[in-house]
Amino acid sequence: MERFLGLAIKLLSCRSRRSGEQRNQLSPGALLPMPHNAFISYAHADEKRLERLHKHLAMLRRDGSLQAWSDHAIIPGDNVGQTISAALEQSSLFIALVSPDYLASNYCYEKEFQRALALQAEGRLRIVAVILEPCDWLNSPFSQILVLPKDGKPVSDWTNENTAYLNAVEGVRRALMVSPSPAPEAAVGAAGMSPTGSGRRVRVKQQFDAIQRAEYAEQAFRTLQTYFQDACAELHEASDQIRARFESMGPNAFTCTVVNRALMRNGEAHITVRHARGGRTRVGDISYVYQPHADDGSSNGWMNVQADDYNLFLNAVIGHLGMDREEKVTPEQAAERLWNSFVTKAGIEYE
Repeated sequence: MERFLGLAIKLLSCRSRRSGEQRNQLSPGALLPMPHNAFISYAHADEKRLERLHKHLAMLRRDGSLQAWSDHAIIPGDNVGQTISAALEQSSLFIALVSPDYLASNYCYEKEFQRALALQAEGRLRIVAVILEPCDWLNSPFSQILVLPKDGKPVSDWTNENTAYLNAVEGVRRALMVSPSPAPEAAVGAAGMSPTGSGRRVRVKQQFDAIQRAEYAEQAFRTLQTYFQDACAELHEASDQIRARFESMGPNAFTCTVVNRALMRNGEAHITVRHARGGRTRVGDISYVYQPHADDGSSNGWMNVQADDYNLFLNAVIGHLGMDREEKVTPEQAAERLWNSFVTKAGIEYE
């Protein structure tokens, strides 16, 4: 009997220790990344697609990167307008599910989206748009941003909508890398209210170490790599006169070739993009050269990871991308500009 009693006490002790460890891991003082608060703005007619998006965001929630809020979090007795406003003010990411119903909604478009535009202008929030259905979004402010899924192809037009949502979630993941950093003081409660109820966001100055800069450079290279791979696949299918090929050159480089058969001359474009990881031939954190399978060390331009008091970004882009050396550029912006510069050499432009 004493043996069984001792074993029971031992098991309870182990279980208690594990429970304490779990509490420590989940406690506010634990060294875990603060999740970004994302405000999802949608028309109620699109509720089924909102549910589908929530499922695709599951991994971002599980790894602690994202805390997504929608009006489903409002509980009976809450002041609806105040709760929505507080949740929006405390968010660093605004995800708009754009459809004809969304553009026609006075509340979604005129109130939530317009307030999001103001917060974005203040540098407090980043707007991400997911185009659900064909609609007149090109004649709205959404036309000024890079929308999701890729190239603004509506979710409803994809053969497999899960592929569209996956593409959108990958874009959200990239956006989190450059969104305003969440501060502990700005944590949102269950009803979306800040601890003080003031609705003010705190920005904390910080210094970025070599590891953070290296990780940002790696993520920026992955963003360029994904953008070029997706853009090549789409361009290849855009016309019988155009052929595009993406080829990985290992973990730190890729090359692309575009052929415009409609041009007798100057109808080819090549590029090699590299992520530098130190070494004597290092040229910038990310370099590019308009040649196929180019050797390490050759370059037509490059970009470096820099930081201000609050965020990491890319700048010092050398080349002919229409960018100022002092401009703060996101990886998505760099990818789009570099791709456009590349395909222009084959006589291809985007309207």
